[in-house]
Amino acid sequence: MTMTALHSDNNELAQEELLSRGWAALPATYRMPAVAPTLEEARAWCKHLAESHYENFHVASWFLPKTLQPHFHAIYAYCRMSDDLGDEVGDKAQALALLDMWGRELDACYAGHARHPVFVALTETIRICSIPKEPFADLLTAFRHDQIVTRYNSMQDVLGYCRYSANPVGRLVLYACGYADEERFRLSDATCSALQLANFWQDVRVDFAKGRVYLPQDDMTRFGVSDETIAKGIAIPGFRALLDYEVDFARRLFEQGLPLIGMVSRELALDLDLFSRGGLEILRAIERQDYDVLSARPSISKSTKMALAFRAVSGKMLPFLRLGPASRGSAA
Repeated sequence: MTMTALHSDNNELAQEELLSRGWAALPATYRMPAVAPTLEEARAWCKHLAESHYENFHVASWFLPKTLQPHFHAIYAYCRMSDDLGDEVGDKAQALALLDMWGRELDACYAGHARHPVFVALTETIRICSIPKEPFADLLTAFRHDQIVTRYNSMQDVLGYCRYSANPVGRLVLYACGYADEERFRLSDATCSALQLANFWQDVRVDFAKGRVYLPQDDMTRFGVSDETIAKGIAIPGFRALLDYEVDFARRLFEQGLPLIGMVSRELALDLDLFSRGGLEILRAIERQDYDVLSARPSISKSTKMALAFRAVSGKMLPFLRLGPASRGSAA
C-alpha cells in the first residue's frame, strides 16, 4: 500500500469516527436508516418532527391548504435537521463532518437516490414544486459558516450571512406555493433577514454563550460596546443605544418586505402577516425592556401570540387590518 493510499484510508477512518460521535450526540431518530422509508413513512416522520419542535410561529401553520402541508413539513424537517447537525453536536469537527455528509445526501436526493426520511419526503416536494438545489445548499453553507466565523465586521457582513441562513427559507416557501419570480424573492429576502436580525437581537447573550456575536463589530465600537460588556451581562447606556439602533434597522427591513403580503395567495399572506407581526413584536419586546437583552431574554407571551394570530386571521376578512407599508412597524 502506498503512503497516499494509507493517508486516504486514515482520513476516511477519521471522518467515520467524527460522524459516529456526531450522530451519538443527536437524537437516535435522526440517524440514517438501514433501509429507505416509503414516501408515506417519510412524510409521517417529517410531520412528527415539525409538530414536536417549538418555534415562535409554526412553519406549517393552520392557514395553509392541507395539500401544501406535507411540502412544508419536508422543508421544515430539512431546515431543522440541518440546523441541529451544525448547532447541537457541541464539536466543530463533528458538526462539519455531519454537514458535509448531509450535503452529499442532498446531492444524492437530486440524483434520485434518497435514503433519509427527510430526503425521501423532499424528493416528492422538489419534483412537484420544481425547487432547485441552491436554497437547500445555501443553508448548509450558513451552518458550516457558524462553525468557523463568530464575528462580523459590518451590517453588510451580517446581511451576507442572512443571505445563506435565512433568505433561502423564504425562497423555499415561495417555491412550495408556486412563486419563483425575482421581485417576490427580493421582498421575501427582506422579511427573512429582518426576522433573523430580530432573533439575533433577542438572543445576544444566548449566542455569546455559544461563542458568537452577530452585532456588527463596527457598530459595537461606535457605541463603546465590547465582548466584555456582553460577558458582564450589564446593559450599559452604550449597549442600550446600540440595540436601539439595531432594532430600528431591523424594523425598517421588515417594512421593506411588507408589500409581499399583498402579492401572494390569501393563505400564504396570513402566514407572512403572522411572521412579520411576530418579528415586529420581538422588537417591541426588546423596546419594552429598554433594550436590556442581557439580564433577561425578551419573549412573546402565549396570549400575545394568540392576539397576533387573531389579527392575521381578521386580516383575511378585513383587509384593512392586514399589515402594509404604511404600518410603521406597529405589530398589533
